[in-house]
Amino acid sequence: MNLVPMFLMMLLILQEPIWILASPADPLVSSPQVLPFSPPSTSMAAASSPGVEEGHEQHQVVSHKKMLLALTIGSTALGAVILCFLGFWLYYTKYSSKSNSTNVQSSDAEKGVALAPFLNKFSSIKLVGKKGHIPIIDYKQIEKATSNFKESNILGEGGFGCVYKARLDDNLDVAVKKLHCESQHAEREFENEVDLLSKIQHPNIISLLGCSNNEDTNFIVYELMQNGSLETQLHGPSHGSALTWHMRMKIALDTARGLKYLHEHCNPPVIHRDLKSSNILLDENFNAKLSDFGLAIIDGSQNKNNIKLSGTLGYVAPEYLLDGKLTDKSDVYAFGVVLLELLLGRKPVEKLAPGQCQSIVTWAMPQLTDRSKLPNIVDPVIKNTMDLKHLYQVAAVAVLCVQPEPSYRPLITDVLHSLIPLVPVELGGTLRVSQATPQVLPDDPPVNSSQKQTI
Repeated sequence: MNLVPMFLMMLLILQEPIWILASPADPLVSSPQVLPFSPPSTSMAAASSPGVEEGHEQHQVVSHKKMLLALTIGSTALGAVILCFLGFWLYYTKYSSKSNSTNVQSSDAEKGVALAPFLNKFSSIKLVGKKGHIPIIDYKQIEKATSNFKESNILGEGGFGCVYKARLDDNLDVAVKKLHCESQHAEREFENEVDLLSKIQHPNIISLLGCSNNEDTNFIVYELMQNGSLETQLHGPSHGSALTWHMRMKIALDTARGLKYLHEHCNPPVIHRDLKSSNILLDENFNAKLSDFGLAIIDGSQNKNNIKLSGTLGYVAPEYLLDGKLTDKSDVYAFGVVLLELLLGRKPVEKLAPGQCQSIVTWAMPQLTDRSKLPNIVDPVIKNTMDLKHLYQVAAVAVLCVQPEPSYRPLITDVLHSLIPLVPVELGGTLRVSQATPQVLPDDPPVNSSQKQTI
């Protein structure tokens, strides 16, 4: 709001009554000036008596006093109005500046909320600066926390380095990603991930706690996810034995919630572009969180039709693989592949023979839509532990997600609404466990109750 033009306008408006007060037409100023300018005739002067002249002079004095009083009152009122407007303008200017400053500080404070629990434990951690709102941790602390990057502390490996389990001086367990950034591409991924995660806060997205660097190597510090990745749980030594049917549906629901936040609540929207089971991490309660945002794209930041192909074989949507077209539906396709992994317990791509591979989508699609065949291809760990209606519903959602034509795939919010009724209330859904009764197909032998997976 610009008060200066308004102030000048009010000044002009308020000045008008003064000119009116001083005008000859005002009845308050009934001085000789309002009489005709021609001198009085001789006969009239002769007819006038001394008493009349004396009364006329008294009338002139009274009129002058009234005019002076009116001018005084008008000037005083104008001065008071001017002082009021000046005071208001000074107050507004000061308040506006203070308000803007408060908003900036409030914004900074909000961005720091997610880091507060971590920073409160940083009493003995040496910080050497900040990258935006992310603490930069002294490299020596990282080196010490990982026992000089001891091999036994490796949690996983990626394209540009390894992820280590680390214990900081305050007995705070974290995960440290070590990135060899000799190439420009690796450096760009590091910058992209730090920038995005510093702005994102959601229960189903990994929390970035800090970063560090040493020469050509960069480090990202995350919250530690005690149960590792979904890939390790499904395809590692345990082969999914810790994941019941309901737990798998919870992981799918958590993943959908994370994607929904990226697609619909981030402004501008974010496309993950590398969603896969190894990038879905599980905490001690098997809550799922999306990780690895190095390849993520901010929707609208560039021409998505000409983005360099990146991703993991088996999860990349056909239109992106063949034509380079990238949309949020590309993430939905990858989610469909993850859902098939949870359902079938198979890897996204499996080798048939040297040089020959088959994707889980190609193998499963003919059987997913056949209710007589579907129960037979379900992961043996969870076979016969779910309501068949729920099994058919999840299979239908997966089929829609992996449709070759992007326009046939649902939005992630539609997927979310389809999964919520299949997840027990205590795991974040709306299902009452008594509603879901495991059913056994007549052709299959009965399953011993001790073999069934429970929540």
